[in-house]
Amino acid sequence: MSVRMEGDGLQQLVAVFESAGAEVLTEARKVTAKAALNIKNDAKKKASGLAHAPHYPRSISYNTAISGTAVTAEIGPDKDRPQGALGNILEYGTSKNPPYAHLGPALDYESPNFERYLGQLGEDLLT
Repeated sequence: MSVRMEGDGLQQLVAVFESAGAEVLTEARKVTAKAALNIKNDAKKKASGLAHAPHYPRSISYNTAISGTAVTAEIGPDKDRPQGALGNILEYGTSKNPPYAHLGPALDYESPNFERYLGQLGEDLLT
């Protein structure tokens, strides 16, 4: 199936989309990295001061990646760092310990900002 459209300004719009496509992944990664950094820093603050896990906050890190047309971020404790393996136990709790949520609330707090900045990125690339 193919669709053919013609009209005034259509070629200019196509050119804008094509030029934005080359830039969008790089810029989206910057926005994603900023959100991931904010989430990491907030989670570290929320997890600070635990007497039984004083090194755990330093295990929280993030990575961003571009794969095809997707930009991703992974945020959380690095199990290779001191006390990083405590992440699931602290976030979700156990049958004997209540959860000490820090990653989820940090993500919830940053999500509206991330969505707003991605929307702004879309507007900037199309104007």
